[in-house]
Amino acid sequence: MAKAPAPNPWTKPRGEAIKLKVIPRPQRTAEVQSYVPAFLKGMSITMRHFFKNTKEMVLGQKPDPVLEGLEEGITTINYPEEKRPYPERFRGLHRLTLRQDDSPRCVACLCCSTACPAQCIHIVAAEYPEGDTRRGYERYPSSFVIDELRCIFCGFCVEACPCDAIRMDTGMHATAYDSREQFIYKRELLMSFTGRDGSRETANPRHEPGDETHPGVTREHMEH
Repeated sequence: MAKAPAPNPWTKPRGEAIKLKVIPRPQRTAEVQSYVPAFLKGMSITMRHFFKNTKEMVLGQKPDPVLEGLEEGITTINYPEEKRPYPERFRGLHRLTLRQDDSPRCVACLCCSTACPAQCIHIVAAEYPEGDTRRGYERYPSSFVIDELRCIFCGFCVEACPCDAIRMDTGMHATAYDSREQFIYKRELLMSFTGRDGSRETANPRHEPGDETHPGVTREHMEH
């Protein structure tokens, strides 16, 4: 014998009236329905904080946004007038270190562009002119371009450079530009940046041809 289908709980029962629960409307006075008291209460809190914070900013009593970030009052960093201090190992914008004659230390070995996982470094190597002591064993970058939008600031380029020619110790981060072309940093701009201490040269000395400390070993002085 076939079983009767189970009743569907979503359908109206046959022959039974639906019982409705009547919820009474809350009694609201005209004062409550106009929202005027709540509006005035909120504006009083807003104006109290406004005048208090304005007085602290005028008198120089604003809490330090770094050391007192959880205190009452305005703890917002007003960038760029105020900047959060970065740690010493912060990887900021790139810079090219210079030699004593203000030429780039880069030898265009392409180690940084090869190690870059984002492929944001483009270098065009060139030879020194005839008569230069560095010609034949060292090159220089005629073009050095970094796309800061593609850069992931991993620091691989700094680690891969054998000449300490590229660094990320400027302590700066990219500015919010309004076009992509402004994020393309070329050689002259990278050479104009300085380290946190204001230096442009590298901290690792290098013995150049012609210096008294240079070992004098070049391609022209090899025994074989």
